Amino acid sequence: MSTNLDELKELVAAIKADQQAQKEKEKRDSWTKYVSLSMICLAVLAAVATQRGGGYSSATMKQLNEATFNQAQASDQWAFYQAKGIKQSLYELKEEEFHAVTPEEHKTLDAITKRVKRYEGEKAEISAKAKSFEATRDRARDAATAAANAGREMGLATSIFQIAIALGGITLVVKKRWLWYASLFTGFLAILQMAKVMFAG
Repeated sequence: MSTNLDELKELVAAIKADQQAQKEKEKRDSWTKYVSLSMICLAVLAAVATQRGGGYSSATMKQLNEATFNQAQASDQWAFYQAKGIKQSLYELKEEEFHAVTPEEHKTLDAITKRVKRYEGEKAEISAKAKSFEATRDRARDAATAAANAGREMGLATSIFQIAIALGGITLVVKKRWLWYASLFTGFLAILQMAKVMFAG
């Protein structure tokens, strides 16, 4: 009976020692839950950066479409301008033919002169429209370039977030605090990159 009692005491002592060792290990490794929480935060920020990057890509495509449309409109206006110029030139040639006008030809010369002046006015209006379309096209191209640059910069932030998350995952495996600090620092750099893009435009 005393042997059984001694074995039971040893078993209870072993269980207590094991529990104590487990508590000490949990206390030593309690910082790893903060690693997990920081990785969750970095993953959420990476998702936001990815979503923003996609938005910049959409804006780039929209602005490029706008630029293409306005380029086509400007080209149409310039073609119209050239057509008016050709018509004006024809009437100017006719006008030159009437150097010495008789009274009955004077009416025809007045009509030709009016046409020349009308075409000159129409060309000025067409030119203004074409230049307006070109200005809108240029603004759209600039906006597309800015959106493409912002998308590329946001992609960099996303990549840095992924590196930070990978470092955090390695930290949980090897239980090295310095890796966690490296992960947090890398995540901080990603946040700075993301903020730079978001507040730049």
